[in-house]
Amino acid sequence: MDQAELKVIKQHLIDPEICIRCNTCEATCPIGAITHDANNYVVDVDICNWCMACISPCPTGSIDNYRTVPKARAYSVDEQFGWDELPVELSREELTLVGTEVGEPVEQTHADGQGASPRFGAQIPPWSAAHPYTNLYGPKAPDKSITATVTGNVRVTEAGTDYDTHHIVLDFGSMPFPVLEGQSIGILPTGLDSRGRPHLARMYSIASPRNGERPGYNNLSLTVKRVLQDHEGNPVRGVASNYLCDLEVGDQVEVIGPFGTTFLIPNHPNSHLVMICTGTGSAPMRAMTEWRRRSRSSGKSDSGKLMLFFGARTQQELPYFGPLQNLPKDFIDSNFAFSRTPGQPKTYVQDVMRNRAADLAKLLADQGTHFYVCGLKRMEEGVMLALRDIAIDAGLDWDSTLAALNREGRLHLETY
Repeated sequence: MDQAELKVIKQHLIDPEICIRCNTCEATCPIGAITHDANNYVVDVDICNWCMACISPCPTGSIDNYRTVPKARAYSVDEQFGWDELPVELSREELTLVGTEVGEPVEQTHADGQGASPRFGAQIPPWSAAHPYTNLYGPKAPDKSITATVTGNVRVTEAGTDYDTHHIVLDFGSMPFPVLEGQSIGILPTGLDSRGRPHLARMYSIASPRNGERPGYNNLSLTVKRVLQDHEGNPVRGVASNYLCDLEVGDQVEVIGPFGTTFLIPNHPNSHLVMICTGTGSAPMRAMTEWRRRSRSSGKSDSGKLMLFFGARTQQELPYFGPLQNLPKDFIDSNFAFSRTPGQPKTYVQDVMRNRAADLAKLLADQGTHFYVCGLKRMEEGVMLALRDIAIDAGLDWDSTLAALNREGRLHLETY
């Protein structure tokens, strides 16, 4: 073994017991060092440059784990895919037994000590956001999970369509489970996976405001689309989505969380919200809208604008379409995009955004505006290109505008 192989390194790893497989780390990593299979999310030691861009956005802290190992025996991606828990840290004696020069400094590859930022999206919440509580229940919390009771399960897309979406209400009784708009929870489906082990948690955005789906009650709601196909269009039954959509009132559900510290709304008066979403990405937008509506109904003075861009394949597949139509026009500016309406050209959210360029340009130039994007990963690039073009056409410097949105916690993306 040569001298280079004798060195030890501090290897960046993801704890599979805490990870909720939300894809935040992989989406955030600017160099593609994080990948996943059906079991785990992992870090490739040969690619990771310790930029640390993935640390802050992780909702559970599972990304913030490390092990000191011989450089020649670093844990491979394939090894990590097979883990159910992190390996125990090697002692000095164990490192010596494998022939490592323990006395040398731990070697890490840093990007000059600076953290590289992801292309889009702030890693901090708005300055006036309420304090979020996280990880109250989970694999390494004092209480592994909390039991909620189903008090409602209503279909919120038209019957007869292929893609049924449900609005599910969970009640926590007397057990504390404080949440904020923009946070998420993990659902533990019943049964066992193909390896004979309990199913891993699936994460869902909360669709109700902080004071409950029913105000004053310790409950919350989720927006869940039944998954019957994979991304290639092959038939498959999504484990958690079908489990949730088939629940009946009175059923018990195991929940972990809550999660999320940045996708939060500002609480200072007169802040503007621009919400851009597709499908069930509407869940956090519904929570934010309802919180603003209740605040307005209670007489709180708030002249901040609400602007919504909501996309779906058809009007029949767009969740909450009816209730959205009933919201006052002076309260929310709703814009819809449908990509599969028979006889009509395909329209996506970025197309409708361009149609409203004049209004969005004013909001981009206003430091009180906060942008939220939630939905399928493939929407992200189109949305950001639309914002860039709108800014440039209005005479704004896009690079400085984007930097300010990120620096001030005013641009948040949650795509999957």
